[in-house]
Amino acid sequence: MAQPTVYDVQIADLQGKPLDLDQFRGTAALVVNVASRCGLTPQYAVLEAVHERYAERGFSVLGVPCNQFGGQEPGTSEEIAEFCSATYGVTFPMTEKIEVNGDDRHALYQILVEEPDADGYDGDIRWNFEKFLIGPDGTVRARFGPQTSPDAPELIAAIESVLRP
Repeated sequence: MAQPTVYDVQIADLQGKPLDLDQFRGTAALVVNVASRCGLTPQYAVLEAVHERYAERGFSVLGVPCNQFGGQEPGTSEEIAEFCSATYGVTFPMTEKIEVNGDDRHALYQILVEEPDADGYDGDIRWNFEKFLIGPDGTVRARFGPQTSPDAPELIAAIESVLRP
């Protein structure tokens, strides 16, 4: 049996409606666990810029709110949506708030955490804004730590390597 891909995962969007990850089939996506009250929160602006820059070439950012790191995403879905839109102009899709580590780790992150980063680290998410590049076939292609800016040369090179021309 084939390994499950992110397309096989059930998740809701920020409004609680089913979010069909199959919409990303044939495109690339950057899945990022996000938080509104983190020192790295300004990465939202850079994520939005990268999302807009590559959207026409089959790319999307997918924001995944999580409150497991210092309680830095305490808001309701409505508060998260308002903050992201009003503060950073976020237009990329956002999922429901989930857990990315521990016994209640969401199925999406059960797949993602198996991918090592460039230094060979795999396993638990270390902090908010850890990034996973998903290829057009639904497999995890790369992992980047929270401190890696969404427009870092190595991340942009990885995105461009999986995009359609």
